[in-house]
Amino acid sequence: MMRNKLRIIGGQWRSRQLPFQDAPGLRPTPARVRETVFNWLQHDIAGRRCLDLYAGSGALGVEAASRGAKLVLQVENNAQVCRQLHSNKKILNAAQISIVQQDVFRFLGSDEIQSFDIVFLDPPFKQGLAVQTCQWLQQKGWLAADAKIYVEVEKNLSLAGIPENWQQLRQKSAGEVDYYLFANHADNR
Repeated sequence: MMRNKLRIIGGQWRSRQLPFQDAPGLRPTPARVRETVFNWLQHDIAGRRCLDLYAGSGALGVEAASRGAKLVLQVENNAQVCRQLHSNKKILNAAQISIVQQDVFRFLGSDEIQSFDIVFLDPPFKQGLAVQTCQWLQQKGWLAADAKIYVEVEKNLSLAGIPENWQQLRQKSAGEVDYYLFANHADNR
C-alpha cells in the first residue's frame, strides 16, 4: 500500500487525495507552494493549455486541471511514476489530462510542437536541467505569446541563461526550494 498522498488544494477536486510513487528524486511541490503559485495564476488557468514537464507526482498538472485548464499534458520519464499518473487520471475521470512517458528533452526536441499557455517546470534537483529546459521551450516554439512559465529549483540555484525575453513576475523561497513565475514576451524573439 502506498503511503504517499497528495492533497488537491482547489477547484473541482478540492481536498481529494491521490497516491504517488516513492521514486528517486520525486518530491511533490509542497501544498503551501502550490497554493501560492495558483494564487499567482488564478486568472490564467481556466480554459488554458498547460504543459507539466518532469510531472512526477502530477501535483501541479492535476491542480491546474482541477481549476479548469482545458488541457494538461504531463511529461514524465519514469515508467512506474507514469503508471500512477494514469491511475490518478482514471480515479479523477480527468479527460483533460494527457500523459506522455518520455524524456523531457526528447519530447521538446520532437517535431510535434504544440503551443502552451502555461508551463510547469520542476526538474529533479542537482542535475542542471532547469536552464536548458527553459531554453528549449523558447527556442523550439512551445510557448504561446505571453505564456506563463513556473520554474521550481533547489535553493540558490542560478537561473542565468534563461531566455532574455522572459520577464520575472514573481519569486519566493520555501524550505529548500526557490520558485519563480515568468512571462514569455514573444515580441522579443
